[in-house]
Amino acid sequence: MSEDLINLASHLTAEIILLCTAMFLLLLGTSSKEAARRLAPVIAIVAIGLAFLLQFDKLGGEIFRDAWSQVELTPLSQYFRLIALGVSIPLVLLAWPTNSDATGGKSIDFGQDVPEFFALMLMSISGILLVAASNDIILLFLGIELASIPTYVMVSVSRPIPVAQEAGVKYFFLGAMAAALLLFGLSYLYGTTGTLRLSEMASNFSVQQALSTLDSPGKPEAFSSWQMLAVLMVIAGLTFKMAAFPMYEYVADVYQGAATPVTAFLAFVPKATGFIALIKILWTAGGSSWAVPDQIVTLIAVLAVLTMTAGNVLGLLQSNVKRVLAYSSVAHTGYMLVGVASLLATNNSTIQEHALSGVLFYLTAYGIMNAGAFGVLMLLPSKRPRPATSAETFDDLAGTGREHVVLGLAMAVCCFSLTGMPLTVGFLGKVFLIKPALETKVLNWLVIAMMINAAISAAYYLRIVGTMFLRAESATTEEAGERITIPAPIGLAIALSVVATLTLGMYFNATSALSGATSRAVPVSTHTSVSSAR
Repeated sequence: MSEDLINLASHLTAEIILLCTAMFLLLLGTSSKEAARRLAPVIAIVAIGLAFLLQFDKLGGEIFRDAWSQVELTPLSQYFRLIALGVSIPLVLLAWPTNSDATGGKSIDFGQDVPEFFALMLMSISGILLVAASNDIILLFLGIELASIPTYVMVSVSRPIPVAQEAGVKYFFLGAMAAALLLFGLSYLYGTTGTLRLSEMASNFSVQQALSTLDSPGKPEAFSSWQMLAVLMVIAGLTFKMAAFPMYEYVADVYQGAATPVTAFLAFVPKATGFIALIKILWTAGGSSWAVPDQIVTLIAVLAVLTMTAGNVLGLLQSNVKRVLAYSSVAHTGYMLVGVASLLATNNSTIQEHALSGVLFYLTAYGIMNAGAFGVLMLLPSKRPRPATSAETFDDLAGTGREHVVLGLAMAVCCFSLTGMPLTVGFLGKVFLIKPALETKVLNWLVIAMMINAAISAAYYLRIVGTMFLRAESATTEEAGERITIPAPIGLAIALSVVATLTLGMYFNATSALSGATSRAVPVSTHTSVSSAR
């Protein structure tokens, strides 16, 4: 027993480091000294960096399953964990306290709760790691909630103004509803398969598919009606985490109300958690393959179109830049769902490999370019009096690109990449999603919808850049026009994002290395799909 526990602990080193560090930070939070507040982010970034290095060493290792079959580490889960830790580094840097008494900065105000705030960040990140490693639906659900619940608190404590508390309450109650839907679906998966283990569940689905094929070779029904309900409820619950249609309504209010560094964190962590869980559930329901019924394929494809269209159209109507980027986040969820639909719409293992590696690549790329955009936004001053905040509206951005050229260029690079312009990682990410969709031969309409939506998104991304460089500066407060000092942690986060965006977009070897790593992480179907349309 002790050997089994030691072996399990050795494979969950990253979670142990993050959670133990979080516990220490909570104890550190009992001190009201400035030194404790300044030490907290240093401890957090060291913990994440150490976990990232240890996780990097494990990438591509052998498949591990613990003695109780609750944890399973595959190349796919190891890569997910590496993505989460890598993108989290600039996100933690963005939240670094930079004012004189280390209680926050222009865009965030923790007060005395700096250690507790970074403890919550580490807990949320460790939740992603647990979701990626889970082979048990209870552990999967606990990991999803561990990634989510700290963010509810982070939204509320990030700014001492009513709009932040309102955003936190909205986020919490809608998150509770989504958790109920998710738990409802998982309970029915357990009830219809008789097991909590995802691997055993997948075996049951595989046997069921084989028997269904023998009974009805023309058009087998892979799911029972209760199993279909279970999978639909799980997908419905996960749409909230991913900010997908129809559970995306909270996004704009929460992103606007939260402090900008927290908004950047929300744009990646819950989304990554949702996609990891969705991919694991679909792989399980497909019987250790992607052989889900045609109804599920159609559902994912329709969700992709509705999500990207709703995000882009609503993004055009906003005057608040944080709300624009919120709906942009919704649109990018739709783009990634195109890759998931391509994964399910074919039984060709090569196309499946391209589709899933495209989703993994785009998730990484989105996290990188999104961190840079929010990093620039939080450094630009507000031109209207608000407590503890930074630029949020287009009026705030007017003329800032000419006044602060470096920040303006950094924002331009990130916006061009989010649009999908050539020579950026966003362009290659969209190519990697479109290519497998075309190869399926049945999702050409989805590719057309994605290209139209990418063109629509250019309107509001270019509006951000145009406002910064071309629009005359509006009436300002005393803060406006002041010289901006870029704190080292935040400047490093922006620099990392911009350099990675351009390097992965222009340097072929770097892109090949990352896309090659994603391809090696992709599991291969163990048997042929039973879906008649494929």
